[in-house]
Amino acid sequence: MKLLIFVTDDSVADSTVDSLVEQGFRVTRLASTGGFLRKGNTTLLVGVEDAAVDRAMALVRDAAPGTLSITVDLERYERM
Repeated sequence: MKLLIFVTDDSVADSTVDSLVEQGFRVTRLASTGGFLRKGNTTLLVGVEDAAVDRAMALVRDAAPGTLSITVDLERYERM
């Protein structure tokens, strides 16, 4: 299992979330601000099985070019 973290521009966040949800991914959306000009960003958290990482990355690459992507291995996770 992997946690994909995408930091994208606010202007493409809606279409990016829509693309991921349409393909069956669950997405948590967080408003974030950063950088020198305090530009508005959206951070997306997507938990995916290892086999689906490339598919999720391709969807985001198409919907939001230039998005920062971070992949984190999840050794353990629980639904509580």
